[in-house]
Amino acid sequence: MKLYYITLNTSEEARQISQALLSQKLAVCTNWFPITCAYSWEGKIVEEAEIVLILKTQSGYREDIEQVVRQHITYTNFMAELSPESVNEGFSKWLNAEVPLKL
Repeated sequence: MKLYYITLNTSEEARQISQALLSQKLAVCTNWFPITCAYSWEGKIVEEAEIVLILKTQSGYREDIEQVVRQHITYTNFMAELSPESVNEGFSKWLNAEVPLKL
């Protein structure tokens, strides 16, 4: 199983990307929520609103997921692939039933 942590500009982007990923069976579930981001840019500290999209999926779909994200945004964002050490059995069964293992 993999989790993806993806930063976006708007909730609408997260909704559209989620719908595309779910309809293409590239994710079993997505969550998004607002955060405040602080970062250094051109010698200044900048704070701005951001949306975090978290998706739950099988291993091996990174390129497919990145392609879907790029279809919806044109700016440089952050995407991290995370590997949970363990997942509860009920969730794992649901994931395996909904998103095929990529060979």
